[in-house]
Amino acid sequence: MIFKNSKTKFDMKLTALWLAFISITSGVFAQRPSNNEQMKEALIIIDIQQDYFPGGRHSLVGADEAAEKAKQVLAHFRKTGRPVIHVQHIAINEGATFFLPGTDGIAIHPSVKPESGEKIITKHFPNSFRETDLLDHLKANGFQRLTFAGMMTHVCIDATVKAARDFGFECTVVSDACATLDVDVQGKKVPATWVQQSLLGALAFFYADIKTAAEVVAK
Repeated sequence: MIFKNSKTKFDMKLTALWLAFISITSGVFAQRPSNNEQMKEALIIIDIQQDYFPGGRHSLVGADEAAEKAKQVLAHFRKTGRPVIHVQHIAINEGATFFLPGTDGIAIHPSVKPESGEKIITKHFPNSFRETDLLDHLKANGFQRLTFAGMMTHVCIDATVKAARDFGFECTVVSDACATLDVDVQGKKVPATWVQQSLLGALAFFYADIKTAAEVVAK
């Protein structure tokens, strides 16, 4: 009987110590941000410009809907005090049919209009890093994680996100804040929805986390 009581008291003390340990360590880890939370993050909005919208020189499928989602993410970043970078394409290549210099089509869409103090990058190639100061700006400001929204998914989003990942940045693509269009591949028409999903699926394999606007705004 004495042995049983001693064992019971020992078990109770051991349980109490274990619960205390869990309580203390849980509190410590709950207060410790993850590596992703510690990373300095910026939103990069690529080529949401007038020519991609109905009536423009190169209208996309779902441009208005994607711009509205990008607007929501933009408002969230501004509200939480995180920097925003706007990328604007101006075509200088021979034979270009949209984003032509001096036309209304190059204007950034009102839904994501830059505010005073927000960085604007002007580019001439699909890769937003090519012949721009984007990389220097990101490094100078210590950014480690980038969230992307914009157009077109299968060209400038694809090229820029892959380059960013290769430069060592952690990347997120806001899937419903991007848009593309039907494309012809070897004489066959590939619907925009297939193009979108295929490109996002390829990026998800290695280059980026794929999230919806709702998921980004919720964090």
